[in-house]
Amino acid sequence: MFRIPVDPTLDLVLLEPRHAPILFALIDENRAHLRRFLPWVDTTQSPQDSAVFIHSCLEQFARGTAVNVALFSGPALVGLCGTHAIHWGSRRAELGYWISSAWQGRGLMTRAVRALSAYLFFSHGLHRLEIRAASDNQKSRAVAERLGFVLEGTLREAEWLYDRYVDHALYAILQRDFQSS
Repeated sequence: MFRIPVDPTLDLVLLEPRHAPILFALIDENRAHLRRFLPWVDTTQSPQDSAVFIHSCLEQFARGTAVNVALFSGPALVGLCGTHAIHWGSRRAELGYWISSAWQGRGLMTRAVRALSAYLFFSHGLHRLEIRAASDNQKSRAVAERLGFVLEGTLREAEWLYDRYVDHALYAILQRDFQSS
């Protein structure tokens, strides 16, 4: 099993088919919280939908085109973080992440994104990581800023989110500027 131990309270674990029911339950419990900024929430309607997602993540991991991991605090699955895709030609990836509302405010996501970034930079040899967050998603933006990602600009109307377009703040960090501690 692929695992990145972050600290005594947090592990990043490659999702497995057995995680589908608990992943779906976490999404289902957090629908209103997640729907504010994530376009896939309404299409996740059953544990089978989570199983399909996990299968896709495992295929991408095996091909080396993405790394998506679950955040476990002890036995509890509390969120996800990973790459949307790895672009090997330019050695860059875009990161995405979400966490249960009950687990916010504990620094877990900042530590998780730091650990995943270190893995991608130093084990995969990536040169650049990007984070795109809805402009009004202050919590996601704060994670990027705490980790030293630089705000490079605003992508106007970059995403259709249910009934409207939202702007994205584009953050990036280069391997040479990344501090893993």
